[in-house]
Amino acid sequence: MTSIRSFSLRRPMRLDVLTNVSIGVVLACVSASCSAQAIEQADDETADKGIGILHVRGNVYMLVGETANVTVQVGDEGVLLVDTMVETSSEQLIKAVQSLSDKPVRHIINTHSHSDHIGGNAAVSMAGDALFNRNQGATDEGEGGAPIYSHENVLNTISVQEPALPLEAWPTSTYFTASKDLYFNGEAVRIFHQPNAHTDGDSVVFFRGSDVISAGDIFITTGYPYIDIEKGGTIDGIIAALNRIIEMAVPAALQEGGTLIIPGHGRLCDESEVVEYRDMLTIVRSMIQERINEGMSLDEVLATRPTFGFDVRYGADSGFWTTDQFVEAIYNELARQGMH
Repeated sequence: MTSIRSFSLRRPMRLDVLTNVSIGVVLACVSASCSAQAIEQADDETADKGIGILHVRGNVYMLVGETANVTVQVGDEGVLLVDTMVETSSEQLIKAVQSLSDKPVRHIINTHSHSDHIGGNAAVSMAGDALFNRNQGATDEGEGGAPIYSHENVLNTISVQEPALPLEAWPTSTYFTASKDLYFNGEAVRIFHQPNAHTDGDSVVFFRGSDVISAGDIFITTGYPYIDIEKGGTIDGIIAALNRIIEMAVPAALQEGGTLIIPGHGRLCDESEVVEYRDMLTIVRSMIQERINEGMSLDEVLATRPTFGFDVRYGADSGFWTTDQFVEAIYNELARQGMH
């Protein structure tokens, strides 16, 4: 039987961004060993106990699943979701949402096209209700399920991918401009397109009244960002998107607290942690660029381990996205720029 749990998050020890690699390794080992243990424990708990629920602020909650985070806004008008996890988590996700509100899901926003964030689109949408009768094929209010919003590049990607997703999982309301606005449950919800970041269709969602940003996979705390080159992802675009989030966020006392940021994967954060992540990526990019300027090949750059000072916290030697793949993606992007 699926269970749903509420919990609170304690922030692990934080590190300032370090340019001195040797100091970075020593300090990162202390912090990352604690963080890795906490993340591993959280993953075990999620696998055993279902989806975790964290009240972030105001109308906004963070749902922590085995594969990704979901942002939920609840209120008198209904429920709005940012992303829907994987398809196999749909039943758990719907039950978690129902534990927060007895109102129907009215809106779904997809931050990008990857299956760990849109896999539950069909099930969650069809379990919801179209408040303004926007869905394709709807003839009566509520028929057809809740509308799914995304940048048009997400729909373009989904429409040609194999194996094909069911039509019920496709975005039904896309935008092609720099932003899109909603007003729901008494607060403004602003959706910003971040071109060529993690993919070419990334959206950042800002809940203005609750002062919470849902970042999707532009910002994660569990590793180096995945740069989906085939879908238009770039390191420069990710850094630009992080700068956009930093510009939107406002910290409280001593640069802590204030605007809260929900990452695509990992723990709840504030602006200072986005700054650290941005600075880390900027340092790694600069180190790889310096080696390219020196005429080094990809193998030579990999041998110098330009991410060494951050690998304990973010690195991976195996799995879907390794440190070497991350370095290779940046190298190839910067090398192409140098050829123009």
